Amino acid sequence: MEAALKSAYTEKDHAPQPAVRPWFFTRPTAKTGIVSWLTTVDHKKIGLLYGMFSLFFFLVGGFEALLIRVQLAVPNNTFLTHQLYNEMFTMHATTMIFLAVMPLSAAFFNYLMPLQIGARDVAFPRLNGFAFWVFLAGAIILNVGWFTKAGAPDVGWFGYAPLTSNQFSTHFKGDVSTDLWVMGLQILGVSSVIGSLNFIVTIINMRAPGLTMMRLPVFTWMTLFTAFLIILSFPAITIALVELMMDRSFGTGFFEVSKGGLPILWQHLFWIFGHPEVYILILPAMGIVSEILPTFSRKPLFGYPIVVFSGAVIGFLGFGVWSHHMFTTGLGTMATAAFSLATMAIAVPTGVKIFNWIGTLWGGQIHTRTPMMFALGFIWMFMMGGFSGVMHSAAPADAQQQDSYFVVAHFHYVLIGGSIFALLAGIHFYFPLVFGRMVSEFWGKLSFWVIFIGFNVTFFPMHFLGLNGMPRRTAVYDGNMGWNEGNLIASIGAFILGIGIFIYFVVIVYTYAKGKKIKRDPWDARTLEWAVPSVPPPEHNFHVTPTVHARDAFWYEKTHAKEIAEENALHAKEEESHGGIHMPSQSWFPILTACGMLFGGLCFAHHFFPGAIVGGVLTFLGVIGWAFEGPGGYHLHLDKDGNVKPDHGDSH
Repeated sequence: MEAALKSAYTEKDHAPQPAVRPWFFTRPTAKTGIVSWLTTVDHKKIGLLYGMFSLFFFLVGGFEALLIRVQLAVPNNTFLTHQLYNEMFTMHATTMIFLAVMPLSAAFFNYLMPLQIGARDVAFPRLNGFAFWVFLAGAIILNVGWFTKAGAPDVGWFGYAPLTSNQFSTHFKGDVSTDLWVMGLQILGVSSVIGSLNFIVTIINMRAPGLTMMRLPVFTWMTLFTAFLIILSFPAITIALVELMMDRSFGTGFFEVSKGGLPILWQHLFWIFGHPEVYILILPAMGIVSEILPTFSRKPLFGYPIVVFSGAVIGFLGFGVWSHHMFTTGLGTMATAAFSLATMAIAVPTGVKIFNWIGTLWGGQIHTRTPMMFALGFIWMFMMGGFSGVMHSAAPADAQQQDSYFVVAHFHYVLIGGSIFALLAGIHFYFPLVFGRMVSEFWGKLSFWVIFIGFNVTFFPMHFLGLNGMPRRTAVYDGNMGWNEGNLIASIGAFILGIGIFIYFVVIVYTYAKGKKIKRDPWDARTLEWAVPSVPPPEHNFHVTPTVHARDAFWYEKTHAKEIAEENALHAKEEESHGGIHMPSQSWFPILTACGMLFGGLCFAHHFFPGAIVGGVLTFLGVIGWAFEGPGGYHLHLDKDGNVKPDHGDSH
């Protein structure tokens, strides 16, 4: 015995100790405070970071929209200069699409998808953190022009050539606002592609036992389809942006007619990306609605395989309809007819989804809680946008409506009435899961009705403004054009909508601080994310990796509690025999590498190429340090009472 103790003492106290390493090679272990957020690789914290910043930019984009509506409220207004108006509508659209709706969808993807498939985290946790910090770098580059004499970009979110050429840089000699726009979008594209590849690998490889593909929640399916759309469509916009960057920085002529370039080439490359982008924005919303409707109808989703298949068809057909944005460019009769038919065809799988949602409601025990109200609002508003979208598939009608306020009304019904309504529904639905507090039904429903009324008062009159000939991107109009009443009503509606959004966010912030605390599963939900042992979910998500026995996995667990408890006890022993629950370590390298990209991108946009090279070197060094940091990780162990105890002995 004495010899054994002596041997153990010797091994413990005289074993070689790891060398002291610089702070950035030392694994951070902070669980709270700013360091824990800067170095996090936890998919839930990363989801919250996406959510916080996307909601901030959503408010910024909304403020820009209100300034636009003030300018258009009355004829011959001088509230904004023409130049500032151009900057406002460019940055409003760019902000809402790339900095609000897309990252808010990514917030849901990050937080919910691993929980829905019973995983501990995503496949590549540090890469997931890197994707967020790169997103933030791109957002900073896009908006930094507001705070410099360069000003914000003024070329429209579509950046049509030749408006983006150096010839039209009107702010001052050496204008870089468009270069900031180009560089910001390229860096945001890097973030989106990295995140999407991560989600695809996670869904395919890290599903819980028994979770076959046809048992996946619809939201996880939509995450998968959206990820594939991103990695297949973003190369097109990347190519277009690189060519534009070369034109502006090095004098090439991809889009310069005088140098043999083709401005219409930009339109093709942009819309090959731009139309799948519409479905990148709407498929996550459809996934959220497909989770909410069955829960508050108290019955399974009607036609689950058809809903999944229609999502795949929407994604596939989305790549074959881009030229309906270009019916007035002289494509020719055959091309116009082909794209017109394809545009009509893509309405079919969308209609199939709507019929399945109605089938889910039919005969159900409907509970009209706040998330359900927003979900039903989504269906109605999205249908309204879809009807006008089908009208655009007819080339003669499209030729009249092209670049008019009728198109503005259409895509706002799809993207606000569609995406935003569903995302707001998702925030209400998942708030108890994420924060353990319940949002007030009275204030939630009040915010819904104010938003609903304000939205329709804002955008419905725009159909008539467009049919009466009001062009998009109009900064000032004369009082004799017949557009006065429609614009005034739309501007009043915009402020009603703004008040509704303000109420919504005040209620959310108040609930976070002082809302009623609840236990898990306040909605009697059906999918695995609600099966976590506590709210908010613990860092390891599940004490025991769940085994899935049915499509609505959590409903099954609640009706077979005894069998599931016995099964979990066996799995807990098995996991403990393999070393317990392995968790990834925090890391400084994702944020340090993204800072290199931020510095290099800012320098390149300002044509300071030595600084851009330095930024590239910093990024490369960050990647090298990341590689030499090693995988790391630590283990958690369950005691006999089911409590979790950390073991950080192997964190380096």
